[in-house]
Amino acid sequence: MIKSMTGYGRARETLHKRDITVEVRSVNNRYLDCAVKMPRMYTFAEDAVKQRVQKAVSRGKVDVFITVDASAADVAKVTVNRELAAQYAAALHELAEVCGPTAYHVTPDQLARFQDVLTVTKADEDLETVSEDLCAVLDEALASYNAMRAVEGEKLAEDIGNRLRSIETYTGQVEERSPETVAEYRQKLTARMQEVLQSASIDPQRILTEAAIYADKVAVDEETVRLRSHVAQLRAMLDSDEPMGRKMDFLIQEVNREANTIGSKCNDVSIAQVVVGLKAEVEKMREQVQNVE
Repeated sequence: MIKSMTGYGRARETLHKRDITVEVRSVNNRYLDCAVKMPRMYTFAEDAVKQRVQKAVSRGKVDVFITVDASAADVAKVTVNRELAAQYAAALHELAEVCGPTAYHVTPDQLARFQDVLTVTKADEDLETVSEDLCAVLDEALASYNAMRAVEGEKLAEDIGNRLRSIETYTGQVEERSPETVAEYRQKLTARMQEVLQSASIDPQRILTEAAIYADKVAVDEETVRLRSHVAQLRAMLDSDEPMGRKMDFLIQEVNREANTIGSKCNDVSIAQVVVGLKAEVEKMREQVQNVE
């Protein structure tokens, strides 16, 4: 079943003491355009996030928002600068000698007060594990996002299917009316020639020849056959699990082209009215297909 290009999904999990929230939202776009917004310290995982999105989405402007609360996962590491501490201790002993022969002992508390003797740093993170955790939550958000797009896709498919049935109805009306226009033309041509020639005899073969030429000029059999073929292809695409938005858009252009050709060929008020209705359905369907992935 087709999917809509617009959707929203959200997921939140606590993995390895990190509270991770991922939001995915998208709007229509001709191609896939993925933008990821996350804390600067986690940008090393941006490529992995984009690859996951590319596997789940074929086109649309997709925005991914990632927030991480890692306060519970922060592990402090205290490092002693032994060389610097020894220099401070030696300096204190030297000062004690200046003060006289009194015994003097340097304590750790004293050394700890000096700058850079003790350094507190954050423990190194396992980047691969962090990246996997972010992608795991992203997968949940994408699942929710795709579920919403599938629901919207069902609505689009239903509406497009109704448009296709209308197009088939209009096509049938053109097929039914087209032969009648040739017969009417033959009758009008005969009456006109009788009026011009009055009592003179009319060559029936000439009437048939003119009618045949007219019939060939206004024949729309090829156009209606192609219309039905396009409609059948579009209906098959509605049931496909593959992204079909671009192909559907192309086929709708072809449907519109056939409708224009029928309108230009048939110099008939009834068919002209049918073509107007047909093109109106095509335009409405084109608007809906713009939302299809």
